[in-house]
Amino acid sequence: MGLFDRFRRHPAGGGPSGVRARLEGAMSRRRLRGWNPPLENVNALVASGGPKLLARARELVVTNGYAANACEAFAANLVGDGIKPSSLIDDADLRDRLQRLWLAWTDEADADGLTDFYGLQAMVAREMFVAGECFVRLRPRRAGDGLLVPLQLQLLQSEMLPFEKTETAANGNRIRCGIEFDAIGRRVAYHFRRSHPGDSTDRRVAVPDTVRVPAGDVLHIYRPLDAGQIRGLPHVAPAMVRLFLLDQYDDAELDRKKTAAMFAGFITKTAPEEPMMGAEEPDPDGAAIASLEPGTLQVLLPGEDVKFSSPADVGNSYEAFQYRTLLGVSASLGLPYHLVTGDVRQANYSSLRAELVEFRRRVQQLQHGLIAHQLCRPVWACWLETARLAGRLDLPDPAAARMVQWIPPRWDWVDPLKDIQAQVLAMEAGITSRRKVVEATGYDVEEVDRENATDTARAEGLGLRYRTSPGETQGARATPATRPDPGNGADGDNSEDPPAPDRRTEQE
Repeated sequence: MGLFDRFRRHPAGGGPSGVRARLEGAMSRRRLRGWNPPLENVNALVASGGPKLLARARELVVTNGYAANACEAFAANLVGDGIKPSSLIDDADLRDRLQRLWLAWTDEADADGLTDFYGLQAMVAREMFVAGECFVRLRPRRAGDGLLVPLQLQLLQSEMLPFEKTETAANGNRIRCGIEFDAIGRRVAYHFRRSHPGDSTDRRVAVPDTVRVPAGDVLHIYRPLDAGQIRGLPHVAPAMVRLFLLDQYDDAELDRKKTAAMFAGFITKTAPEEPMMGAEEPDPDGAAIASLEPGTLQVLLPGEDVKFSSPADVGNSYEAFQYRTLLGVSASLGLPYHLVTGDVRQANYSSLRAELVEFRRRVQQLQHGLIAHQLCRPVWACWLETARLAGRLDLPDPAAARMVQWIPPRWDWVDPLKDIQAQVLAMEAGITSRRKVVEATGYDVEEVDRENATDTARAEGLGLRYRTSPGETQGARATPATRPDPGNGADGDNSEDPPAPDRRTEQE
């Protein structure tokens, strides 16, 4: 390039240089010169850093209070008291028998016998937060084991599948991070360790070897962030560094406060050889300590002076720094600030509701895309087939019996009265159905209807009468029904109804 060519103005947007000028993130100037991330696939990153990332995540959730609280909040909102099935079989009697058998089997679902099926869902949710993945092994049982349906579930942690096992199997299949794939990329097996590598109490083998488990017997629950991702990443990963450094900062600040609370005074004398009033006998190094007791008036000798320590204080920046740092942690975790910290001092009804609505949209993605699809759906299909083979269910159409709707747990709002009134208005306007409203509370509409019918029949049999029945409109906005006058020959009683609420006053 000539000397004068350097000063010529090139046409804007012309050529590759013009395109690069518009892509500021692709520049390599002074500000971005040190930003050179490798263009690696997520599977390569997981294979190389997965074990260390997993170990740090587990330690952080155990030792850091904010991480532990966030983990419990994540699991509680994701599965709550359980994502429960509602069968869509047309035969009411068969559907009722199926639901009752499922409910009885949930108490026997855990292979370890520690919890039920919905407790296993909560454990899977916690593993999703800590490890980013969880493995569930379907364990068929013998008929003589005494189970209603001879099927149980065994949870396996992420460490049970070695990240470093990447090789070619004897049958020619590829093994990547412990998962065996066939020629067209389908998962055909998982190579699990026989024991946990960090469990020192299990001495069965010196170096845990692996066992091949067919993929049809294993459920791999994880959230794929990138296309082609084969192993999960911890949900806490984006906030790990901040939480670790914040924990260290809090420990240092606590030690500083502890040191500052140690009230100490230093006495200087012009004549060190003269004894001081109230001083104890000097130690072998020649240092004497004078105690300070409540109500003491100490008279100093000529030439003596007392100076007290005054350690530096953190000032008014501690609260603001903590708040901003924990805001960043909450954003990294995708959780509301008050669920991570328990701090609602700066929150109000509008702010809490706004962040909960956005958070619950994200949670619903995980409920339907992960827990229901990757865990509940295959467990339901395997359970149906096992129950049919065991003679517990007579299914004329097994394919139709798989049709099921998974109902997530109900959401508790800040002001439930307004939400119920809005749902009633939506039903009256035909915007939604009563089934959807009831299922949004986490219950099966048919079960609610049966309970309402039973309650109504029992109340009528006992001669009880309440203000409203299950089929009537309830709430502050309901229009009171006018009872007929017995004097006109109509059925009814002569009791006085309470006056209708003043709508003008209610709106005010």
